[in-house]
Amino acid sequence: MFAQRLRELRKRGGVSQAALASLLGVTQQAVGKWEAGRATPDPQTLARIAAYFSVSADYLLGSIPDPAAPGLSVVPFERGHLIPIIGTVRAGFGALAFEEDCGEEYANVKDPDHYFYLVVQGDSMEPRISDGDLALVRRQNTLENGELGVMVFGDGEGTLKKFVRRGNTVILQPFNSAYTPQIIMGEDLDHLYIVGKVVETHARW
Repeated sequence: MFAQRLRELRKRGGVSQAALASLLGVTQQAVGKWEAGRATPDPQTLARIAAYFSVSADYLLGSIPDPAAPGLSVVPFERGHLIPIIGTVRAGFGALAFEEDCGEEYANVKDPDHYFYLVVQGDSMEPRISDGDLALVRRQNTLENGELGVMVFGDGEGTLKKFVRRGNTVILQPFNSAYTPQIIMGEDLDHLYIVGKVVETHARW
């Protein structure tokens, strides 16, 4: 009963498994196991789930039919801020353009105006990041060596890659070995725009 009610409440509220997992401080796999009936959360986490969906713990466990019935007395927690989801980032006319409004998704960040979600396109970052996943990006124009970032080269479209710096050379490194790294050096570095740092990725449900 818990698995069914959790799944119904989550879908009714338009909350992805990944977003719920982030809010609860657990893995997306844990939420998936709860909804599949292969595991149940501890009492404290159960109370937080009940508070989040404004139902009682008894309702979640199937003890009562009325979702409005009183249950545990818990302290609600924040869902975070709604962050815009975009489809592409492009360079042109000396500036970056954020295109394709794809809705919004919650994220627990302190300065929401500095973030956006990007819909990952293609399979160059598999197996870690898949086509259609959401990448939470913090807007910044620098990256440390080895960090994941969104970058635009020339007048092209934004790409999510591992940023590798070797001296005066920058390598945009894919995870998928079927793809060739992009090597940028010399004057070409003047046409490389760092859009932001990828702070997390998750599947879009």
